[in-house]
Parts: sequence; structure tokens; C-alpha cells
Amino acid sequence: MYRKIYQKLLKWKNEENGTVAILIDGARRVGKSYIAKEFAKKEYKTYILIDFNNIGNEVKDVFNHYLSNLDYFFTLLQNYYQVRLYKRESVIIFDEVQLFPRARAAIKYLVADGRYDYIETGSLMSIKSNIRDIVIPSEERHIELNPLDFEEFLLALGEENLINFIREQFIKQQPLALLHRKALDYFRQYMLVGGMPQAVNEYVKTKDFDRVDTIKRDILNLYRNDIAKYAENYRRKVLSIFDEIPTQLQKHEKKFKLSSIKKEARFRDYKDAFFYLDDAMIVNTCFNASEPSLGLRMNLDRLTLKCYMADTGLLISHTFDSEAIIKESLYKKILFDKLEINKGMLVENIVAQMLKANGHKLFFYSNPSNIDVASKMEIDFLLSKSKITSRHNISAIEVKSSNNYTLTSLKKFINKYNNQLDKAYVIHQNDLKIENNIIYLPIYMTMFL
Repeated sequence: MYRKIYQKLLKWKNEENGTVAILIDGARRVGKSYIAKEFAKKEYKTYILIDFNNIGNEVKDVFNHYLSNLDYFFTLLQNYYQVRLYKRESVIIFDEVQLFPRARAAIKYLVADGRYDYIETGSLMSIKSNIRDIVIPSEERHIELNPLDFEEFLLALGEENLINFIREQFIKQQPLALLHRKALDYFRQYMLVGGMPQAVNEYVKTKDFDRVDTIKRDILNLYRNDIAKYAENYRRKVLSIFDEIPTQLQKHEKKFKLSSIKKEARFRDYKDAFFYLDDAMIVNTCFNASEPSLGLRMNLDRLTLKCYMADTGLLISHTFDSEAIIKESLYKKILFDKLEINKGMLVENIVAQMLKANGHKLFFYSNPSNIDVASKMEIDFLLSKSKITSRHNISAIEVKSSNNYTLTSLKKFINKYNNQLDKAYVIHQNDLKIENNIIYLPIYMTMFL
């Protein structure tokens, strides 16, 4: 499957020429090892892949004892892996490097040596147990690998022409007309399957939602096992938040309320648990920006947040976890828009997922004022422009899951923050249109924002 991160890796290789290592950071089962290996095969003469999830003491000893003599260090690695390394034509992959922090610390010296390129892959790169007793190398650049986005999903299904047409219409700000239904049908499939590579691969091969669902539940169990193993003394709090996500997202106001977990719960007591889920890239955290102006991060209200699942396909399997549910029939109901639940939780979650995949930090705007009616509003997402101007730097996004909706908050926002506003979007299930300076965007075009 094609992954866009490949182009970022290519840019790194060609421009940096070994002066910095690249660290692919992502959730478990998101395809980090696969893309690193594929890149090494295609772009280098030879490569060595060191899997720190499956190495013996012999390789660990090489790192522990021979970094002071790099000639001998490389000789040992080449002989152990039976691979010849070529100066500036070979790459060494440190797979799951968080499991052996000593190797990550060694990047400083290996990059300075300059003979080879280095790719690291890992999860949970910031939790204490994975950085204990090491100095994190400054010669390391992070890039994130997220679940497949809708464009990558369509490519996996062989629909490159459809992608190109959607992109053209987005640029021209024109509707898809006859192809809108086809694009929306594919998008519903994407929402159900999600973007975890193993699930997508199974769907491409079999079109069997039941088999896809089994894979997703295996991934969710893996996340639970990781929480039990790595979340240290706050694992119960992590699991409490993890299990509460579907319930919170089903509410009209999707702000995460800790009182649902425990009446007297406070954010300061749960911040490590939120940090774990965010660092593991299991969730996409969206913070309230108290002022919708340039520098959203500077106006952050860390006590008011939304907690989306990083993959909407996983959210569906996480939400409907009862064995009594017949999975195939559940998927058909969602596919044909017949499910008797608040569909808004799935639609808003997948918009968050697509914005995150495009590199956006997630912010929303909420003013619950009961004094000033004109100021009382909530906007689902705020985006900053990539190029700063003196005015009009923020775009407002409202997400609508049904055909019957009002735009009370968005219209209030447009009136009150006109000087800050760049564009106003409504993301909905219908085709593209522009009315009263509001861009009504079909949900599948979110991938181009």
C-alpha cells in the first residue's frame, strides 16, 4: 500500500545526506516497520534491520561495549546480520527503538560518524520508562505515521482517478455532481474499516467486514495489553479514559467530562493518563482555544478538551464491543446509514482523524456564557492558515452528520470574529456548494484542507 510518508523519507534522505537520523513515531500496528523496510529496500544498496523486540544479548552487547570503536562496532553488526554495509549507500533501521533506549542514545555518535543513514521506528517515545537514563539525541528528527487517510485508502482500492477528480473539484470549488454518491459510498467504507494497514489490507482482499472487525479488535486488545505493561502506576486511569471515549463522543457536547469516571475527579489527577494515550497515538486530543486568534496554542485551555480515537474504524469496534452484536449486520447498518445511534460521534471523529493526518494540531472553540447570548457558541474545529497575514488567519469548521441542521454557532462566530476569520466551512454529507461566504464541503474533501 502506498503511504505518503514515503515522500517525506525520500526528502530527508536526499536533503540531509546523513546529518540527522529520522524517527518514525506512531501507534502500534500503524505500519512503521513496514514502511521503513520498504524504503530501505528501494532506496539503498543494502540495509540492516535491528528489531529490538526480538534481539538477543549479543546485539545489545555490541551497543553496550563497542560504541567507542565504531570500526569494530560496524564489523560486528555486518557479520551478525550477514549484510555488507556501503558508505553513504546503506541504512541501518532501529525497529521499536523504545525497547532499547541505549540504541537511541547512540544515534548522536552514529550520525556524527557519517558513514550510514539511520531510521528509527517506535511508539511511546516520551514516557519515562523509554527515556530513563539517556540523553535524547538532538540529531534525531521526528515524523509521525498516522493510519491511512482517505486518499491512501482509495489508492489501496485502485481508485486513483476518483482521487484526482475530487482534488480537481476541491481546487475549483465545484461539486462532484454524478460522482458525489460514489465518493460518499467509498468514504463510508473508509469510516467503517478505518486506516489501520492490516484492516485495510484485509478489506481490499476480502470485502469481509466481519474479518476486518476481528483484526481491529485484536489491535484494541494489543493496546489494552500495552496499557497494562507500560502505563505504570496510572494504568487504571488510562483504561478508565480509554473505555469512556465512546460514551463521551455520543454526547451532543463532546467535551470530555472526568466526572463521568469519578465524581470528584480532577484533571491534574488524570493528566498523566491523557498524556500516555496521546503519546501512544491511540487518541487525538483536541483542546479548547479560548480566543480564536493567531497562535491558537497560546490561548489553550488545557482543562477543556475532546478526546477522539486516532482511528475511526477502531472507534466503531471499541464502541460496539458486545458479543451479542452480529458484526456483519452492524456494519451494513452503518454502511446504509440506518444505525440508531448518534452518528455525529463517528463523523466528527473521522474529521478529526483527517485533519490530524494532514498535520494540523486540533483545536475547537467553546464559550458557554450564560450572560452574553451572542457570545455563547461552540465551533467544532479551528484551523490556522499556513501563511500568516495581518488579519483573517483562522478558519472555522462545523461538522454536520445529518441533512437537517442549523448554523447558529457558526453565524455567531462569523459576526463576532470577522477580523480573525479566513474561511468558514460546513462539512456535511452533501455535495460542495458556497452560500453566503460559507463553503459547504462534502466530508470526503476534508482530506484536502
